[in-house]
Amino acid sequence: MTAIRGLYTLWIREVKRYLRDHVRILSSFVTPLLWLVIFGTGVRLALPYAGLNYLSYIFPGIVGQTLLFTSMFMGISVLWDREFGFMKEILVAPIARVWVFMGKMFGDSTDAVIQGIIVFVLGALLGIKLNIFTFLESLPLMLLITFGLVSIGLTIASFMGSLEGFGSIQSFINLPLFFLSGALFPLRGSGIPTWLQIASRLDPLTYGVDALRNVILGSAWTPFQVQSLWVDIGIIAAFDLIMMTIGTWAFTKMK
Repeated sequence: MTAIRGLYTLWIREVKRYLRDHVRILSSFVTPLLWLVIFGTGVRLALPYAGLNYLSYIFPGIVGQTLLFTSMFMGISVLWDREFGFMKEILVAPIARVWVFMGKMFGDSTDAVIQGIIVFVLGALLGIKLNIFTFLESLPLMLLITFGLVSIGLTIASFMGSLEGFGSIQSFINLPLFFLSGALFPLRGSGIPTWLQIASRLDPLTYGVDALRNVILGSAWTPFQVQSLWVDIGIIAAFDLIMMTIGTWAFTKMK
C-alpha cells in the first residue's frame, strides 16, 4: 500500500502542477495551431494518397508531435525537483525508486495526453472529420505512446546537471524523432532514399503516428499504413518496456 500511495501522490502532484500552470496550457494551443493552420493549410503538398487532403494527413502527425515534445519536456521536472530539494526528499522516502519513477512517468504521461486532447479540439474546430469513437479509441493509444517518450526525458534528466544541458539534448533527440516519423510528409516510396526509409523504420514515433492514422483516418489510411494497427501497438509497447526499464535503472543510480 505504501508503494501505491507513493505512486499516486507523485502522479497527482505532476498533474496538479500542469493544470495550475495556465501559461503552459494556453501556449499549448499555439504550436499545434500554427502547424495545422499555417503549415497544413498553406503548404498543401501533393500527396500520393487518394481521398486524403493534407490537413487530414498531417493532423495525426501533429498529435504525435505534441505528445513527443510535451513528453520529453516533462523530464525537466526532475531537474527542478533536484534544484529545490524535493527530489532528495523523495529519494530518501521509504519507497522503492521504481515507484518514484513510475509515479512521475504516469503523471507526466497524463499531462502529455491532456495536451494531445487539446490538439483534437483544435482539429475539430478546423473542420477535420472526427467523432467521439475515434477520440475514445485514440486516448489509450496516446497514453501508450507517451510512456516510452516520457521515460526518455526522465532518463536524460536523471543524468543531467543543468537545465541548459537538458534543453540541448532534448532538442537533439526531439527533432530527428519528429522529422523521421512521417508526421509531415511520407518517407516511403520510389523517390525516398533507402537510408531515409531505414532511419524512419528505426524511429519509434513512426509507429505511433502510423497507429494514430490507422485510428483517426480509418480505411482511408489502410492502403498506405506502415504496419497494421496491432503490429504498431506491439512495437510501441516493446519500446515502452525497454525505456521504462532503462529509466528505472537511471533513477536507481541518481544521487
